[in-house]
Amino acid sequence: MKILLFGIAKDIVGNQFLEDASFKAQNVAELKQELIQKYPEFAKLSSLAVAVDEEYAGDEQQISADNEIAIIPPVSGG
Repeated sequence: MKILLFGIAKDIVGNQFLEDASFKAQNVAELKQELIQKYPEFAKLSSLAVAVDEEYAGDEQQISADNEIAIIPPVSGG
């Protein structure tokens, strides 16, 4: 599974991409939990949007090793 990281998520991980075969998540909610376990700073984010194959996905969305996942943290601006 290829994970693309944006904004502060990229800063937390220290890279723009994660290609990690150790992720065992079956859905978006499980992936979020795995990210928090591997990178505890994710727990400090108030929300986290996830896209699966370029479409926003809810926590129940099933994922597999073939998917491209985008992690999109909250954005502020003015």
